[in-house]
Amino acid sequence: MSDNASVPPVPPVRLGLGADSLTPDAPDALDALASPRAHRVQANGLEHHLLEWPAAGDERGTALLIHGYMDAAGTWDLVAPALAAAGLRVLAPDMRGYGEGPRAPAGSYYHFVDYVPDVADIVDAAVGDGSHSPSSPLLLVGHSMGGTVSTLYAGAFPARVTKLALLEGLGPPDNAPDVAPDRMTRWIADMRALRARAKKDAGTREDLFRRLAMNHPHVASEVLRGRLPHLVRELPDGRVAWRFDPLHKTSSPTPFFAKTFMAFAKRITSPTLFVSGGENGFHPADEEERLSAFPKLRRVEIPDAGHMMHWTRPSELAAALVSFWKDEST
Repeated sequence: MSDNASVPPVPPVRLGLGADSLTPDAPDALDALASPRAHRVQANGLEHHLLEWPAAGDERGTALLIHGYMDAAGTWDLVAPALAAAGLRVLAPDMRGYGEGPRAPAGSYYHFVDYVPDVADIVDAAVGDGSHSPSSPLLLVGHSMGGTVSTLYAGAFPARVTKLALLEGLGPPDNAPDVAPDRMTRWIADMRALRARAKKDAGTREDLFRRLAMNHPHVASEVLRGRLPHLVRELPDGRVAWRFDPLHKTSSPTPFFAKTFMAFAKRITSPTLFVSGGENGFHPADEEERLSAFPKLRRVEIPDAGHMMHWTRPSELAAALVSFWKDEST
């Protein structure tokens, strides 16, 4: 652990762990935990879809897994069973506009801050007693966009998060305030263009696989084929379509400001683990400055995992998360 206010940044621990590093139970026990239960939870005025992997044996806390941009709750399936085997009840919501999550009503939008009250109400409804009490141990894990959401939540409700893990979830590139008018203009143009489109974003399963491969050039084909069923849905005409609202492809009108993100990070009181996917991951230019804002920071790196580490190196990632959760020194 490092106190970033007084010492230089701590270099990441490099992991090269295999599936045998996860020793809570035998592999067949992990297989028994592989199928999640599906729930519907009311949160922030909307009905949210939530997957649950129950803890094996005595429950030692809850892990809430928040997915990233253009992802879905189902793709945590390679990580969640190992966390459940370690005694964690694992919950993974489809964030609004993704997977089976709720859709924005006509005339509204997916403004980023909306995700924070979504998570706050999901925690109260599915994890705690509604009082933001720290009595129910919570491991909050956020990947990419989900990491940014998790940081905002943990900064707003620091007493509710026992431990926080960010999987390359430090936010997008920083913006200057004077980009805001241009972003607003582009957002409105994007929205109008989307409404004018008659053709839906659909095709054969192979069509969408090729698009997924173009978006993730560093992820092996066999991994992508395993992720595809979580990301697409069948249409009546035999084609498939993405399981996300096309509004997510438009430019957001609200710029991201790193200083604002860091203000939330400074309020976080829980131990925080930052997991890097190595050189092929996503690293904003000011990554070190952003990390310095977290008061109790630990770092690990999974070399060559890339940004989608929960897809490409799930065993190593799960091992890092379990080790972080069980470490009583943090």
